[in-house]
Amino acid sequence: MKATIEVPDDLYRRVKAKSALQGRTIREVTMELYQGWLMEAPAASAALSPEQWLEEWRKLGEESLRDAPSGPTATEILAADRNRLEPR
Repeated sequence: MKATIEVPDDLYRRVKAKSALQGRTIREVTMELYQGWLMEAPAASAALSPEQWLEEWRKLGEESLRDAPSGPTATEILAADRNRLEPR
């Protein structure tokens, strides 16, 4: 089957150049990409319910807070900087 797609000129030129350097045709590269895409396992996040997704984000947030270096908060830094710039 033949298909026509619109590809931005810059992208097409880059794909064509890289394909040529590898001694491959754009058709070969395109077929490989389609086949690889079809064989990929579905993304794990796609199977999560909204509640599960939110829980994962909460866990990541808690980990980030736990692993963050101690020191002033962003609000404290901004307040200190703001006070520094105001005339006394």
